Amino acid sequence: MLKFILLSLAQTFLLASGQVCLKVSMERMDKFSFTWGYFRQLFTNWTFALTGLFFIGATVLWMHILRNYPFSVAYPITSFAYVFGMLAALLIFKEAIPPTRWIGVALIVAGVFFLLKQ
Repeated sequence: MLKFILLSLAQTFLLASGQVCLKVSMERMDKFSFTWGYFRQLFTNWTFALTGLFFIGATVLWMHILRNYPFSVAYPITSFAYVFGMLAALLIFKEAIPPTRWIGVALIVAGVFFLLKQ
């Protein structure tokens, strides 16, 4: 069970890291437009490339998890990405997080705990 938990946490961390890199790369871009110049700028953006690497890593781990563990346990644990996302919002993007969102994160953590309890 410990291996499953560690794999799941790694997968959700990679997923959340990809989303963080995507946000950072979008902040560095000009206003969105369907032009060659915009997409050339996008594909030469190293944080956008890092986004892809994180998503590929998360997908490979997810494939392993799906192959070896019950879906009814594996899928709900992906909600832990919200926890990592909230921490990134606070620590990386310096966003103010209202108490109600922290309550929601606590409920997610509690839900994952009960889900894993046998």
